[in-house]
Amino acid sequence: MNHKIKRAAVLGSGVMGAGIAAHLANVGIPTLMLDMAPEELTEDEQKKGMTLNDSSVRNRVAITNKAALKKHKPSPLTSQKNLELIEAGNFSDHMDKLAEADWIIEVVVENLDVKKKVLAQVDQYRKKGSIVSSNTSGISIESMSEDCSEDFRKHFLGTHFFNPPRYLKLLEVIPTKQTDEKVLQFMKRFAEDKLGKGVVEAKDTPNFIANRIGTYGLLITVQAMLKGGYSVGEVDSVTGPLIGRPKSATFRTLDVVGLDTFIHVAKNVYDQVEGNEKKAFEVPKFMTTMQENGWIGSKSGQGFFLKKKGENGSEILQLNPETLEYGPKEKLKSKAVEMAKQEIGTNRKVKTLVNAKGDRAGDLVWSVVKPVLLYSAELLGEIADDIPSIDKAMRWGFGWELGPFEIWDAIGVRESVERMKEEGDTIPDWVVHMLEGGNESFYKQGNGSVFFYDNESYEPQVFNPKSINIRRLKQTNEVIKKNTGASLIDLGDGVAGLEFHSQSNAIGLDIIQMINHAIEKVDDHFEGLVIGNQGKNFCVGANLGMILMEAQDFNFFEIEMVVKHFQDAMMRVKYADKPIVTAPFAMTLGGGAEVCLPSAAIQASSETYMGLVEAGVGLIPGGGGNKELYIKHLRNVPQGVEFDLQKVANSVFEKIAMAKVSTSGEEARENGFLDNRDSISPNLDHLLHDAKQKVLGMANSGYQAPKRNKVPVVGEQGYATMLLGAKSLALSGYASEHDLLIAEKLAFVLAGGRVKEGTLVDEQYLLDLEREAFLSLVGEAKSQQRMQHMLMKGKPLRN
Repeated sequence: MNHKIKRAAVLGSGVMGAGIAAHLANVGIPTLMLDMAPEELTEDEQKKGMTLNDSSVRNRVAITNKAALKKHKPSPLTSQKNLELIEAGNFSDHMDKLAEADWIIEVVVENLDVKKKVLAQVDQYRKKGSIVSSNTSGISIESMSEDCSEDFRKHFLGTHFFNPPRYLKLLEVIPTKQTDEKVLQFMKRFAEDKLGKGVVEAKDTPNFIANRIGTYGLLITVQAMLKGGYSVGEVDSVTGPLIGRPKSATFRTLDVVGLDTFIHVAKNVYDQVEGNEKKAFEVPKFMTTMQENGWIGSKSGQGFFLKKKGENGSEILQLNPETLEYGPKEKLKSKAVEMAKQEIGTNRKVKTLVNAKGDRAGDLVWSVVKPVLLYSAELLGEIADDIPSIDKAMRWGFGWELGPFEIWDAIGVRESVERMKEEGDTIPDWVVHMLEGGNESFYKQGNGSVFFYDNESYEPQVFNPKSINIRRLKQTNEVIKKNTGASLIDLGDGVAGLEFHSQSNAIGLDIIQMINHAIEKVDDHFEGLVIGNQGKNFCVGANLGMILMEAQDFNFFEIEMVVKHFQDAMMRVKYADKPIVTAPFAMTLGGGAEVCLPSAAIQASSETYMGLVEAGVGLIPGGGGNKELYIKHLRNVPQGVEFDLQKVANSVFEKIAMAKVSTSGEEARENGFLDNRDSISPNLDHLLHDAKQKVLGMANSGYQAPKRNKVPVVGEQGYATMLLGAKSLALSGYASEHDLLIAEKLAFVLAGGRVKEGTLVDEQYLLDLEREAFLSLVGEAKSQQRMQHMLMKGKPLRN
């Protein structure tokens, strides 16, 4: 049977259920979300004369939780419009609607008997062949479905999403012995391709993979703190980004997750394991006391940390686990910490720390990392079939930069095992055999492939064919040309790729030169070009440090030359004979957006935060961004429809002046940065593949460069209209005098200068206006202060 998922149903509308429904809606799947029908009226319902039979009352729980999605931060929705795809209902009246669903996800309370009861009802109403899954975080999938029909059991499995589902990549898929292999393979591929997930197949064991190891690691860290006499703040200062973990490190993570939730997850393993492992999952007394006191973290206002307002503003206090009193937050300072900070790359940072014997930070990191490595090795085969599954689960579910076996490789397997033996630890047999066989690492790389150790040999890691990895690609395909800012590479099938790799992927002359070179090369030898990379962000803008330095040295001629080169390069991108597709993701700001706007098409990641933010640093866009966003807005107006040119100009003016940044690819479309030629990829790993396919599609359908048309502008009258809005903001105190100056310059550029409304002007004329305005703002002292502040603090200055 060929499976297709066109409609879904989510049973349970709590934080997790509503989050899953939102994520399904984000990818365009209409979803029914059911919850309990209330047994009592609220005061408000009583006042309105409602009864328990009114549908709005009966669906109240799901309706309320659906509405709450609008208020959650960060938003579970990529667009507020996606709420329309979620239909709220209740278990008593709407179970028959499950017959319309192709996938039904159970997200009710974590209780086996309740889940069995709900699934028995699902079995009664579902259509034959529909897929049913449970989002349990640790209850046996096998036990849940044992009383259901044969067709149900063949189509049933665990799908464990991580919270929040939109942002956390991991989806653990847990088959039972009865799950049809075709259903399993379909769900894995569907989750990757459509939901944008990183899928790991887990075994039906307590807490599966990530929560089993992650919970163990957190408890081990708490024990290391108590045993070593460290403070909560000290632990968090070294167990975060310094060792490749999220900023929330250990105790801030527990505050965000909620101590009640964490203790429940830990207890789930504690109740199902024996011996030393059981002891490891025992929650320390001070933490249970915290739970009894209601100090469960962010949702209760205090946990391991407490935010307190004082005379000098807010202060973060840390909990003393012995006295349960709060005091000033501390950081762990040591020689090893300073040495690790100097190292480049997480591999080297972690190695520096674990090797610093006798250093307080080094000893702490070793006592936190060592047990997790050994525990992961002991569980191989029990919770997952292979090493990569464990590493990927920890990277995607807990935000670790390196999984346990990748950390082990980084610090040196043989050396660390020798040290573990000296310290009296028992090494899992298979690790001993691996070393005895002369194998020094869990992973090996070569010829664009990654191999992992598995039963005395190395097996190739299998990747989704849609996953193009630039680093691996460079091992097999020769780099065509490179400089410090970018590399031109062959993506295969006649498509070239231009990868930015300057610091923060900021645009300077080096990247501009490579854009020009890439277009020349592609014109002669390729079908088209993809501009994309796999850094932290697509591009955070132009090289601000360089602009500020030149401005302070009064080298305005130099700045004008760079800006002119950037504008010319963007015009070449726009009018290139071969299609150029940009592949933005994450932060695509200022110059990053300016690279995308003139391209033949944009293939954006679902998580693309795009905006022209130059006003925040006292400037306006200088690489053609004003013109291109305006033209893109004009192109979005349906053909043959009369429209108000002033409204278009006002809309563009507002977005640039307010430095508006989209919170998703979908919102970038709503903001006019994407149009009907552009597409969105749900899975970041597939972004370059999708962009490459877009190039090939355009090339195969006879792509022709766009014709150079003149642009209608609003002129002097429109300039005055735009300024009116900015002046009213200034009068209300929402905009400073300098904001008003920036707005004046921007309005003048968008209006097309001192011409009549409706005048058709050439693009080069608009670029010259833009460059002139940009340069005049660069020379302003207050703009330079804004640039300096952004470079020093990473935040905009209001002056």
